[in-house]
Amino acid sequence: MIRHFVSDGVRIAFVDAAPESGAGEPIVLVHGFASNHVVNWVNTHWVKVLLASGRRVIALDNRGHGLSEKLYDPSAYASQVMAADVRNLIDHLGLGRVDVMGYSMGARITAHLALAAPDRVRSALLGGLGIHLVEGVGLPIGIADAMEAPSLDVLTDPMQRMFRAFAEQTKSDLRALAACIRGSRQTLTPAEVGAIRVPVLISVGTTDGVAGDPHALAALIPGAEAFDIQGRDHNLAVGDKTHKEAVLAFLGRRP
Repeated sequence: MIRHFVSDGVRIAFVDAAPESGAGEPIVLVHGFASNHVVNWVNTHWVKVLLASGRRVIALDNRGHGLSEKLYDPSAYASQVMAADVRNLIDHLGLGRVDVMGYSMGARITAHLALAAPDRVRSALLGGLGIHLVEGVGLPIGIADAMEAPSLDVLTDPMQRMFRAFAEQTKSDLRALAACIRGSRQTLTPAEVGAIRVPVLISVGTTDGVAGDPHALAALIPGAEAFDIQGRDHNLAVGDKTHKEAVLAFLGRRP
């Protein structure tokens, strides 16, 4: 069942599901750009798998996405601001420290949260984002132009077409997504990622042309692990079976 809370004046939608027995250790899921909690985590069976493993699963719709409030000022989508939404949700539910898993833009948000609020993050699982957390600014700025194009038909760039088609498929607010792309382009420096002190797993598809090298990022974070999702691109890696197995194994051995 969809619930809502207010984070710094913005209405955020989320779900909170408990396993069949017991309270379950909580994990918070943060979806990627132009997606929502259903597309990123329910349709890919992540929620089902995590619940079956005995975990309590909380998944939000990021601001500007899904059933959360839509905003049109790019400054409202800074990675630090969206990380604060996740922190506020953790506090709203009185959870203390939790595992946080993000994919793509959600991984960028998770990394910012792990750095800013290690007292809320038990471990950080970064999917679909490697060294571009440091060396890149996320998706190309041309994605914003694609969201504002009159139609998909006028676009010729493959990446622009892919994200515009995905945004239409998820019935997203295209104007809000354009603002999000323009506002959520914050990197972390090597020193900042090196200051992350929670257990970190970085999982990227071997044919992902968006994320950047997961091993290069892992080398900058003390104790971080990298996992290659074999033969998967940026879109298909998220729901891959081996990705799920790697995450469950990591969660089983992290402190």
